[in-house]
Amino acid sequence: MPAKPMPETPPEGSAPTADEKGPPAEGAMTARAAALTGTGGSAPAEAVAPLIRGIAVLRELTEANGTLSLSGLERATGLARSTVDRITTTLARMGYVRFDGRDVHLSPRLMELGNAYLSALRLPALLSPHADALADELDESVSLAVADQDGIRFIHQATRRRAMSLSFRIGDLLPAERTAPGPLFAAEWTTADWQRWRDRRAADPRDLSFTAVPPRTHRPDARDDDTFVSRTEEASANGWSLDDQLIEPGLVAISVPVRSPGPDGRIASVASVVSHTSRHTAHTLRTALLPRLRSTVEAMERELRDTPPPEPGPPPSDLALWTGASKQQLGREFIESLARGLTVLTAFGEGRPELTLTEVARATGLARATARRALITYEHLGLVAPAGRTFALTPRVLSLGFPPLSRTTLPEIAQPHLADLTSRIHESTSLAVLSDSGEEIQYTARATTARVMSVNITVGTSLPAHATAPGRVLLADTREEGTLASVRSQGYALVDEELEEGLRSIAVPIRDRSGRVVAALNTALHASRRTPRECVTDLLPELTATAMRIQTDFHTAARFTHVAAS
Repeated sequence: MPAKPMPETPPEGSAPTADEKGPPAEGAMTARAAALTGTGGSAPAEAVAPLIRGIAVLRELTEANGTLSLSGLERATGLARSTVDRITTTLARMGYVRFDGRDVHLSPRLMELGNAYLSALRLPALLSPHADALADELDESVSLAVADQDGIRFIHQATRRRAMSLSFRIGDLLPAERTAPGPLFAAEWTTADWQRWRDRRAADPRDLSFTAVPPRTHRPDARDDDTFVSRTEEASANGWSLDDQLIEPGLVAISVPVRSPGPDGRIASVASVVSHTSRHTAHTLRTALLPRLRSTVEAMERELRDTPPPEPGPPPSDLALWTGASKQQLGREFIESLARGLTVLTAFGEGRPELTLTEVARATGLARATARRALITYEHLGLVAPAGRTFALTPRVLSLGFPPLSRTTLPEIAQPHLADLTSRIHESTSLAVLSDSGEEIQYTARATTARVMSVNITVGTSLPAHATAPGRVLLADTREEGTLASVRSQGYALVDEELEEGLRSIAVPIRDRSGRVVAALNTALHASRRTPRECVTDLLPELTATAMRIQTDFHTAARFTHVAAS
């Protein structure tokens, strides 16, 4: 979010704006939305009502796999249509959602909230290489999970692609009693934790609130409770736990806890190997794979013990200025208290796992009173946990869009940007990648414009790489041929009537987080519409700006997930 000029922020302790006053009115949200936000009880008097409503909208979009119509959001949340419109307009301004007609879609930039939690946690960065290596060695899926109250939430997935394979996503929440990690975490539960688990089971006997798992086919009874208690006792004694088709028939898993360094040795995460009964039974998981899983967990624990904490990275800058400027431009359609509240989550990150109120205010540029009310709201919603004078993000932050967005691909990220670019330059645009052979390009996304005479390229079309602008951009990153030196130095390729008479094309690179070119963005047009010079002066700046927008979303999405290039 770029910084823009704005008036000075209100002084600390100033009165809340009309947007900020009071918790939501009774009945302002549906029971489902209240359950998703954790607002079943009354909100604190200082809670920020628009922030609670905005979180409800984000969670409903998440539960709907990333897309809902505006009217669907109105029904799901129970909020007035005008309120839904203002919330989604604000989220769109932040880059967290986008509109497609009357539908609202989650955008990859929203993943910066989950990224803040995962980077503050450090576990994915330290442990995921070990999980990935184990998955490659065993040719089975390996996951990492953390405790989220009486459930477990995934923070990493190394998935094997098979006809019968694991479909869970980073951020998915599962009931503890139906998983292998659950009994290991439950071994550390307090009496209050066990009571919360029993209350939840009574209120939701079929696990309908856990949308990542199939609903139960029967209502649990006392025997089911006793079974989970017994599994917890066994897991505590054995140091490992099994899931023998508890979630669905055929799915089996074995789990081992990864303990934090220090005298208490509490469970930081749980590593699991997940398979199908066509390959392993619960018994063979234990006899054949448990020793290798334990060895990997030992390596993970050494990693936690021996890796020094990182230096704090730079916090986000000028966010308070940006939200104020947006309010000036959009007026009452922009809910400043919602935008400011969401920026509080981005104050946390690598080297900043716990922050005081003063540090949050300093990192975001918000008035201390504004930051305090946002933290009070997040504590009520279960997104932030206090610890003395400091606050930390909880795994529940991943419920804000991360599961559906964690499976996004580069073509899906690029598509709305291609559509925007095409509407501005009035030429068709495409995204292309290099084939496995390195000799051809394949088009993976495209946005077309209506013209009598247009370039006939469709998604899936392959062309010789050396004769196309996107091909030369891609080849220039991997080959030292002299003919590609100018492409590397100038940052674009222009091909003038080489592939076909009358066809002119210009392309720019799309780079991953390491700087490697993984795709090319291009536009192709008939030579009669623009000269080569006009392609450079008129089209190149638009292509470059769009490539940067795609890269920003790509890098955000790929920080803790694998984003396929095609």
